[in-house]
Amino acid sequence: MIAQHEPLESPISEILDRTVAGERLNADDALQLLQSHDLASLGRAADEVTRRLHPENFRTYNIDRNINYTNVCTAVCDFCAFYRPPKSDEGYVLDREVLLKKIEETAELGGDQILLQGGLHPEFKIEWYEELLRDIKSNFPQINVHGFSPPEIYHFTKVSKLSTEEVLTRLRAAGLGSLPGGGAEILVDRVRDAITRGKVMTDDWLDVNRVWHKLGGRSTATMMFGHVETLEERIEHLERLRQLQDETGGFTAFICWTFQPDHTDMADTSPAGAFEYLKTNAVARLYLDNFENIQSSWVTQGLKVGQMALLYGANDMGSLMIEENVVAEAGTVHHLTLEQIRGAISELGYQPRQRNVFYELIDDEVTSVIVPGEPNLVELKS
Repeated sequence: MIAQHEPLESPISEILDRTVAGERLNADDALQLLQSHDLASLGRAADEVTRRLHPENFRTYNIDRNINYTNVCTAVCDFCAFYRPPKSDEGYVLDREVLLKKIEETAELGGDQILLQGGLHPEFKIEWYEELLRDIKSNFPQINVHGFSPPEIYHFTKVSKLSTEEVLTRLRAAGLGSLPGGGAEILVDRVRDAITRGKVMTDDWLDVNRVWHKLGGRSTATMMFGHVETLEERIEHLERLRQLQDETGGFTAFICWTFQPDHTDMADTSPAGAFEYLKTNAVARLYLDNFENIQSSWVTQGLKVGQMALLYGANDMGSLMIEENVVAEAGTVHHLTLEQIRGAISELGYQPRQRNVFYELIDDEVTSVIVPGEPNLVELKS
């Protein structure tokens, strides 16, 4: 006779029950979750919270292009394989015609946005960026410019000797639509001191977003983990973001990814794998209770793990990303087609829907789930 056993209760069950019920986690709770190896329980809880926040029968993606207008940078980041110092023979600034052609190609492929980021160029003042934005918007008024990460904005204030508010006000008037969350890495000064020089520190990174939000702008928040940070510092990063979101409500989404060490000055770092990525993504979903959206990072994790993130707290598959240069320089090159992104969503039983940076749906509604290889009757609604 086979003995009957009650299912074993996970040591983190009590914490997960509380957060699924809607109670806000504290830092000690979150640390216990990150220290746990019970990935299945974390995933179930994160998925329950995601379904509560997003009961709709679809999951989203967007189409954009990451245009890096220059790789010249005065900061020295040990984790970056993309930047070149100001006097490097490998430094570049994209010709305006080339940049506009990239945007034209993006629009032709159905994209509604460009992600415009670059190094901290020592010579360009605010007028250069205003002219760049005006050129883009005059040629492509329908394209949102999701541009200039907080380190860039902070750099602009120093080069142009202007306040953060004046820089952001002028860029917005010239055509800036939203701010990306790049350059956050880990929002703890000990970590930033250890891996970068000449780059914005934690409080100023957050303040750029605070000012932008108070001007009525929206931005995304990010975290790059799996290098020199401790688990406690990952939680501190999430806490600083949650506090600012409580204050302003200006973040549209959170995206995390693992550090890609190849071809960087930190190449001897053991890369964090899929287990650590999914665990951290799930804990972020549980901790960031005031963030509506969590985005998968298939760019660093690949198709299957990126798809699994939709079961570990993410409600968005991220961007088709017609072009990506920064992560690619570190040797991580994952390319997906639109069909693969839509198929990954459909395989999980959801409708794939295209959205913009503000998480507004911009496609026609598909009333049946498209399953690759299966016959489907599809009806579009305008």
